[in-house]
Amino acid sequence: MDNAKPVVVVTGISGNLGLRLLPMLHDFDVIGVDFRPPQTESPLRFEQMDLGEEWSTRALFELLRDSRPQAVVHLAFVLDPLRTGVLDPLRMWQINVAGTARVVEAVTEVNRTAERGIQKFIFPSSVSAYGPDLPRPATEDSRLLAHTLTYAVHKKEADEVVQQRCPSLRGCSVYILRPHIFAGASVENYMVGAFRGSVNGKGPRAEKMRAAGRRLPCMLPRGDKYLQNKLQFIHVDDMARLLLHILERDPEAQRLTVLNVAGRGEPITFGRCIEIARARLIRVPNPWTMQKVLDLLWKTGISAIPPDAAPYMMSEYVMDVSRLQKFLGPEYEDVIRNTGEQAFRDCFVAAS
Repeated sequence: MDNAKPVVVVTGISGNLGLRLLPMLHDFDVIGVDFRPPQTESPLRFEQMDLGEEWSTRALFELLRDSRPQAVVHLAFVLDPLRTGVLDPLRMWQINVAGTARVVEAVTEVNRTAERGIQKFIFPSSVSAYGPDLPRPATEDSRLLAHTLTYAVHKKEADEVVQQRCPSLRGCSVYILRPHIFAGASVENYMVGAFRGSVNGKGPRAEKMRAAGRRLPCMLPRGDKYLQNKLQFIHVDDMARLLLHILERDPEAQRLTVLNVAGRGEPITFGRCIEIARARLIRVPNPWTMQKVLDLLWKTGISAIPPDAAPYMMSEYVMDVSRLQKFLGPEYEDVIRNTGEQAFRDCFVAAS
């Protein structure tokens, strides 16, 4: 490894964001950590590690101690249980929340014992940590009220772990980023899948529907308010550029920096998303019915959207990103290159 370059350790390197970030890190020596190898031609040193296991704390500490990275970017997190094969809720918690605590603990121990410690720790949290149906745009000081959806609850708990343990990181600048919904041609998540009409379940009926080129309709309860609810999106490549920007800039004087992250421009309505996606919309009588339909699609293996995602799929949650604009200053438009609508539109072109 070329020691002339600063070292950065990226957990969850095999995920979509990790793979979009990796080609941008040509000025760094990259050590990627994941429980499965990344599908990439970009140069890196890969370390197979399961952060859901307790032994990983020691293994990661030794890796950080010996490689002496400038920064740690913690991307390892289970969003979709079906795609990752992590179906047990306790196992998911061990990776998402306990795994985050293990990474923070390893960084803490390195900085406690090393003469030259880790300067930056970056953790992407999520807009979902604020909870659904926000009465006003969330600021970074808004309470974290995630509920129902396992992924959102885990993001809230992991966010709180990082906040609580931040003072123990001894000279390390800590960044918590709270991005809105990732978008882009390479992205697959609940919300994008719903607008795409993805038949992403694992059941035999889903396999037949995919083979036939079938597309699920979008679904919302009756009432104009559901079409007028607004969303924000952030292009996954813009998120990667933000991570790169933080890695390249000097560490912050303050110990903790929290930033809401979304694409430029105004939020877009569910109705506009449906138009852009050219999706077929069906209306159900009420939110209870929508949850029951999601439950049926989940249990029959047609859809990978868990029924507990329902509150997030029919409510408005928007963030104030003025702190991000101030943080990036004149580089804002070079880092966040896409509006929310542009990011969403890119979900409907071929992945590259």
